[in-house]
Amino acid sequence: MKVGIKSYSYCLNHAPETGSHYGGTPYEAFHSGKEQEFLDALPKHLQSYDSARHYAPNQTYIGGISYEEFEALPSGWVNNPLPDEKANRYGKFGEIMPEDEFLGLISACDEFELVWLEKSFAEAVSAKLAQDPVITEAIVKRVVRPKNMHELAEIDTEVKDRDGLYLYHDGKPVGCVRSGHPTDQCLTAHVLLENLAGKASGVLALLHLLKNSGLDPKDLDFVIECSEEGAGDVGQRAGGNFAKAIAEVAGCVNASGCDVRGFCAGPVNAMINAAAQVASGARKNIAVVAGGSIPKLFMNARDHVKKGLIALEDCVGSFGVLLVPDDGTMPVMRLDVLGKHTVGAGGAPQAVTSALTFEPLQAAGLTFADVDRYAPELQNHEITEPAGAGNVPLANIKMIAALAVMKKAIEKSEMMNFIKKHGTIGYAPTQGHIPAGVPFIGPACELINEGKIKRSMIIGKGSLFLARLTNLADGASFLIEAPEKVEAPATVSKDDIKAMILEVLGEVAGKLA
Repeated sequence: MKVGIKSYSYCLNHAPETGSHYGGTPYEAFHSGKEQEFLDALPKHLQSYDSARHYAPNQTYIGGISYEEFEALPSGWVNNPLPDEKANRYGKFGEIMPEDEFLGLISACDEFELVWLEKSFAEAVSAKLAQDPVITEAIVKRVVRPKNMHELAEIDTEVKDRDGLYLYHDGKPVGCVRSGHPTDQCLTAHVLLENLAGKASGVLALLHLLKNSGLDPKDLDFVIECSEEGAGDVGQRAGGNFAKAIAEVAGCVNASGCDVRGFCAGPVNAMINAAAQVASGARKNIAVVAGGSIPKLFMNARDHVKKGLIALEDCVGSFGVLLVPDDGTMPVMRLDVLGKHTVGAGGAPQAVTSALTFEPLQAAGLTFADVDRYAPELQNHEITEPAGAGNVPLANIKMIAALAVMKKAIEKSEMMNFIKKHGTIGYAPTQGHIPAGVPFIGPACELINEGKIKRSMIIGKGSLFLARLTNLADGASFLIEAPEKVEAPATVSKDDIKAMILEVLGEVAGKLA
């Protein structure tokens, strides 16, 4: 069973000031009262929007450069910015949106007067958003709604007296997020900012997905959202529904939706969920969408600042994938080759890798070498290595190669060649669920369409123990393959039917005689 991958989108929202105040690590440092030196130093380690555009991993993510171009670049991307002609705001897959416009988009996604913007800022940013090719007139108008525009003195009062949070641009307050309830911890200004930013970044990804696919928003059938945020109140914490909220802003009036969660394994599970619905005929098309995470901004910034490095975790990532019935013209996702990390598999790296790669491939009669590219986790190692987490994509493909040797699929002498040929270099922002395989869906489909590869495996792995419910981890995987031509059913004319009837009647008459 297969479904078609019609289109995909990948977007980044540059948010260094928002992250330096409300990213998980800086926010924790501020409230601990013990890390003022780190907080004072962090602003000196931020990169500008212009630098973010010239950063090779960011351009790879949005499709500004191809994966093959990225792979050919020398290491040390932060010290080797791309030339201007390769550093555009818009790429083949999506865009890198500046922070002021992102704040405006967050305001546009607010339905409950929770986001207030200073009047002149709102007017300026709405004019900028109007130039974005995917931002609709309806969204632009929502930025300058009278009830959401206020004088700075009113914003100051909301923050100082009613537990609001300032929104910053160019080092000064330009708005705030208000508290949604006086006592409900699920509706604090901080949680609401996280959720609204996740919603807004998801909206941007869905808008680009609709543009890339040529699908009319009214024709979208269903949305599955698979980020790591949880929206709800004290009575139903994380009840959702991000998917339907995102579809509403994007103008998908005939769509419904639901959320799928699973930490970093969530997006792969969401893809399997969506593909199963499309393949069964339950839904004619489904957009799998994920917004990004404010708490993941500057997650590793302590180590970056300590080592005098640029703090690169300044972009909120998002993505979208559109699944439709297989018609033989587009790359396909196979539903008969799915990896799963079972409860009994254990947490040893070898066991996890076997469950997600060897076992599904063996069941389908495939070997490790039959997969041209593995995309297990695509974290940017320029971010993770200084923080002591190593090169995650390289560690994963090394484990796959070692398992291939153990299973006698390749010789030990072939390991390094296998790693180079079948591995992927990480370029995704460290947004938890975002790097877990899904960024490579777009490049894999592009390479398949160009005839350069035939098959890729997308792998997501999740840390369930973070919720303090179980010590288990999780994981899932699936294959993307080149399309196979679908033969049209043979047509039968009226004359053919008449001839067959006459033939049958003749045979019956002969037997009766």
